[in-house]
Amino acid sequence: MKRLIISVIVSIISISLYAGYNVNQETDSVDLNGIKIAYTVAGKEEDPAVLMIMGLMASHKVWGEQIVNSLVDTGYRVVLFDNRDTGESDKLDRLGKPNLYWKFFLSYLGINFSAPYTLSDMAEDGVALLEHLNIQEAHIVGASMGGMIAQMIASNHPSKTKSLVSIMSSTGAPHLSMWSESDEENFSNIEDINVEGAHAYGFYPEAMPRQLTAIFHAGDRSEIVKRISVPTLVQHGENDTLLPIDHGEHTASLIKDSQYVVYKNMGHNLPPEVLPLVIEDMINFFKEQK
Repeated sequence: MKRLIISVIVSIISISLYAGYNVNQETDSVDLNGIKIAYTVAGKEEDPAVLMIMGLMASHKVWGEQIVNSLVDTGYRVVLFDNRDTGESDKLDRLGKPNLYWKFFLSYLGINFSAPYTLSDMAEDGVALLEHLNIQEAHIVGASMGGMIAQMIASNHPSKTKSLVSIMSSTGAPHLSMWSESDEENFSNIEDINVEGAHAYGFYPEAMPRQLTAIFHAGDRSEIVKRISVPTLVQHGENDTLLPIDHGEHTASLIKDSQYVVYKNMGHNLPPEVLPLVIEDMINFFKEQK
C-alpha cells in the first residue's frame, strides 16, 4: 500500500517535471455543488469544446501549454479546471485524513465504506461546470484519475459527451496489475519530495488520502465503463508501471468500437518525445466525430 502511494506521487509529478508544463492563463471560479471550483477557458466560444480533467492531487496546469495551444490552434475551445481539493479550487482538509490502509482493506474485501467525497462527486463537478458555461456537449479528456472521472461523465451523461479520451487510466477491476516491480526505483526518491515543491508544480499532496479513498470507494467500475456508448479513444503508455498496460487494454475491451493506442517510451507521464503523438492522435480522433 505504501508503495502505491509513493509511486502515485513520483509518477504524477514526473508528468510536470519531464514535460516542462506550465499553463499561465488566469483562472475564474464558481460555486458548484457547494464547492468553489477554479477553471480557465482557452479558445473561441463558438468552437467545439474540450473538457480536460487532470489526475490525483494535480491542478489543471499540469496539462501544460503545448497540448492546450495545439487544441486551440486546431479550432477547439479548451476548458480546464482544478478538481475539488486541488489547485485553486476549495481545499477540503476539513474533511479529515482517511486511513488509507483501512480503506484499501475494506475495498479489497468488497465492503462498503464512507469517503470524504467520491469520483462521482468529482464527475458531477465537471458536468456542472459545462452547464455553468452553457456548453451543451464536449469532448471529455481525462488522465489517470482524471480518466476515471471522464469515464464516469461519459457513462452517466452521454448527452453531454461528444467523445471520450481516457489517458493512462483504469477500470479498477480487481484482476488488473497494481504496480510493477520497477516502481522500486521510485521509492528511494521519496525523501526528495516536499510539500512546497509539489505545490510549486501545481499539486496538493494533502488531498492524496481523500482522492485515493475516492478511487478505492469506486472499486471495480467495469459495469460503469461497459455502459459507455460514445466514441472513445484509449491512450496508454507501454512502460506505465503505476497503471500497467493491462489497465488500458481492459478499458478499451469494455467499450464497444473504442480505439486503443499504445505509446512506446511512455510511462505514467506525458514525456516530450511522445506528447506530439498523443496530441496528434487525439486531434485526429476529434476530427472523426462529426
